Amino acid sequence: MALYNKAADILDKVEQKRGAVKTLVYDSKFQNIKQLFALVCETQKYSSVIQEIIDNTKLLKGTKLRINLAKVLVYDLLFGQGLKCGGSWKAMIMKHRSRLQASLARMKVKQKVSCNEDLLPANVRKPEGILLPRYVRVNTLKTNMEDVIDYMKREGFSYQGHANGIQDLNGLRGKAFISDSDLPNLLVFSAKKTFHDHYLYINGHIILQDKASCLPAFLLNPPAGSHVIDACAAPGNKTSHLAALMTNKGKLFAFDLDAKRLSTMSTLLLRAGLTCHQLANQDFLKVDPHNAEYKEVKHILLDPSCSGSGMVCLRDGSSELAEEQEQAQEASRLQSLSAFQLRCLNHALQFPQVQRVVYSTCSIHTEENEQVVAAGLQQNPNFRLVHLLPDWPERGLSPNTECLRASPTKTLTHGFFVAMFERQAIGSQAVNQQILPSPAVVSPDGDALEAEDIQEDPSSPEEEQQNSSAKKRKRNRNRSRKKQRKTE
Repeated sequence: MALYNKAADILDKVEQKRGAVKTLVYDSKFQNIKQLFALVCETQKYSSVIQEIIDNTKLLKGTKLRINLAKVLVYDLLFGQGLKCGGSWKAMIMKHRSRLQASLARMKVKQKVSCNEDLLPANVRKPEGILLPRYVRVNTLKTNMEDVIDYMKREGFSYQGHANGIQDLNGLRGKAFISDSDLPNLLVFSAKKTFHDHYLYINGHIILQDKASCLPAFLLNPPAGSHVIDACAAPGNKTSHLAALMTNKGKLFAFDLDAKRLSTMSTLLLRAGLTCHQLANQDFLKVDPHNAEYKEVKHILLDPSCSGSGMVCLRDGSSELAEEQEQAQEASRLQSLSAFQLRCLNHALQFPQVQRVVYSTCSIHTEENEQVVAAGLQQNPNFRLVHLLPDWPERGLSPNTECLRASPTKTLTHGFFVAMFERQAIGSQAVNQQILPSPAVVSPDGDALEAEDIQEDPSSPEEEQQNSSAKKRKRNRNRSRKKQRKTE
């Protein structure tokens, strides 16, 4: 019920011009931001259709619901994946389900369409090709790829083998599925497949996780027995991925400031079979890097709060004025977010034994991505960027091309950004200089001089004069010895 109440409140505020959808959703601090964001956006998209259905069925008169609460409930009943609440609200809406469904059917007949989306105004319909595949990560803490593939085949799915590239992911239809070309233990299904009620999902054998979201843990790749920090851990998919890579061996410290999100995450991790994790309801910025508990931490995954601008959510047909207002609000918010993200990155790089830090966001904005990375490098010169996945089709913006970007059009994923920082060995530049051969320097009279003959030390004018005389005498002695050897 909290989901529908919060979604209705946000729709109320949007209508009252009290903020943009994105800003209001992220400022709500709701436990599942992605779920709330999708419900608000999709309800807005179908708003005119839902309004007509509500009017035709006189739903408000029969239920006494306020309009936006009725809209989000009707959306999930008729267009979503079913109502996610119980109690009196569900009972109330279910009493009217037949009339609501009949009204929707009459609208389709009247407009001569068979698909719900065809009822939408043209300016809010989904463009062709924007649908993303359904990605399913196999949880190797409980099972393996072969067993999951066999299970799916027994359910009538058709396994197409290993993908050769992204183009193979775009043509999946019906019950066809394929293993991903870039990430191990990742299966790809057609966009219309859902697994929320599937036995393997309910029992933690598979994780529903977008491909781009799998990149941070995969690239960090901590070995078994490692001590690892997941700095901003909730909702926990990346945490479970890290534990799988570690084969549940070692220590995985997971921090999150939101107690409710952490509680939900705890349930998810228990279902996924994690045993190596240690959850802490704590602000990562207040964790002491020099605490003895973290003295062996060599890997950190940092996925801080961000704008979420990479999440695929369709336009809602807002007016140009509303879009301009949203852009102005977003600019202010991005400034605040990027400052927070840089503080988190600098803090992660302060852990004395850390060797690799992966920084990621589900944002498309340069302010949260390349600009944060550039500032992090400037303020932490003992770290460098690792060039990630050379064959990945979308790179970070120049000059940070070592980083990865992801997008619906180029990688068939949500919008995403990943960078990896690696500590450089102390004095590595000096060592490199020492192993280079010293070039031979030729004196004016053609004799080769040793390097020690041309070294210079900062000194006073008097010392310089003395040193110059000493060097001249030494050169004369060397020439005398050479002449003597020639005469002998």
